Amino acid sequence: MSISVEQIQDWCGKLIEKSPDFPALEACLTKIPAVSSLSQLPSGTRVLVRGDTDVTFDEQGQPDDDSRLRALVATLKFGAERGWVQILYGHRGRDPKNSLDPVAVYLTKLLTEAGVKTGPLTVIKSWMSDETGEIQAAAAAAIAQLSPGSIVLLENTRQYKLEQALWKAKAADLPGLAPKLTAYANGMRDKIAKVHVNEGFAASNRDLSSTVVPRAMDHNALGLYIDGELRTHLQKTRLAELVIFSGMKMEKLDDLQAILNRGQVRVVIAAGLLALALKKADAELAQQPFEMGLAKLPTTVKDGVEKENKIYVPPERIEQAKTMLTNARKNGVEFVLPVDFILGTGAPSDTIPPDGAQFDVGPRTIALHAQKVNEFIAYHQKKVAAGQGAAVVFHNGVFGMFEKEEFAKATKQFMDQLKKMTEAGLLVYVGGGEGGAALHRYGDESWVTHCFTAGGTILKALGTDPIPYIKALYLAAR
Repeated sequence: MSISVEQIQDWCGKLIEKSPDFPALEACLTKIPAVSSLSQLPSGTRVLVRGDTDVTFDEQGQPDDDSRLRALVATLKFGAERGWVQILYGHRGRDPKNSLDPVAVYLTKLLTEAGVKTGPLTVIKSWMSDETGEIQAAAAAAIAQLSPGSIVLLENTRQYKLEQALWKAKAADLPGLAPKLTAYANGMRDKIAKVHVNEGFAASNRDLSSTVVPRAMDHNALGLYIDGELRTHLQKTRLAELVIFSGMKMEKLDDLQAILNRGQVRVVIAAGLLALALKKADAELAQQPFEMGLAKLPTTVKDGVEKENKIYVPPERIEQAKTMLTNARKNGVEFVLPVDFILGTGAPSDTIPPDGAQFDVGPRTIALHAQKVNEFIAYHQKKVAAGQGAAVVFHNGVFGMFEKEEFAKATKQFMDQLKKMTEAGLLVYVGGGEGGAALHRYGDESWVTHCFTAGGTILKALGTDPIPYIKALYLAAR
């Protein structure tokens, strides 16, 4: 049954609304089924699979990290074994010109290794009108001809501007967007498939493919991989009392604040540019000086050309950090901030010169981290002795420019601290992105309880606002 423009407008209003009363992740998951619950669907059923296809490839067609593609295999195999016609779609980065061709080639290899005989996967290049939102007849015809057990890909969803229409949309924008979004949702249902499975764990933006499509479907479900990540590992991670938080993006302060708002965290170990904002805020609260070096400048000049400073810490972020520190400390949260730094020369320093920058934390900070880890292990042991279960740790990001050996010492040594905590019985979870890359470079996944394949999704899930695709699936299930 088709949905109306009014229904889509109402749906999108709920998606973009920030409601403090919206159920937490744990409550949402009680309403959202896994794909295993759809096993009774007959052979030939067409199923849309929103996949995590955001993978980079080298010139030889090899992925830099194939974990996201490997995560798709179990669900695709599940559907193929039941004779479903699966239409996989997703994006690759934000460049609309990025193709899913290398994804198709590599997935063919992975599926063959898993015993799924689909033949070479193909990509339907043009499948939607950006002007109207309607599904193109040629794409629908190609899908209609597929035999049971087939798998096909729709080209990069972000080749269409409409895919990101809800990213920054306000309520006032929805009347103008609703007709296109309605045509898109109804077209996906009527011409592509009536069943939608989300296996795009890291695809946590408000893309239409993961948030609007579910409104039109007869059935929605979580894929096998994402279901396990959310129900098992992510729910445990939300209990983290020690959070190691670092990064170059000031927006991560918002993520840290959202995590603190849930009232679970006892200790925060901060590093990177985030720590500079917190360090400056801490100094101002104590009416003490602290020099941030180049991080205080919005622009820098190189070779006579003025450029945006990528390590700039705006004054409003320092004010945000002051409020965060004040409120968190009232609630008994301890912040562990750097006490020394590694400068661009490779030398350690207790201060940052006005024309300098931090490239890593220094040896005194490394020792402080080891001390705080030992203290948290002792807390964990008391907790276990009291019958309260293991303490939980969440590690996100890296401490310095870890891709260069001379600035990787703190990051490298903290991988040993993660291993130490795991061996002591703590539950240690590592976010995707740079934190996961550092673990793979300087340690092993066996050193922690679990390493996620997603970074931003985990941060969103640890906060108070629901992940957009979880919000959509929950609303569709009601």
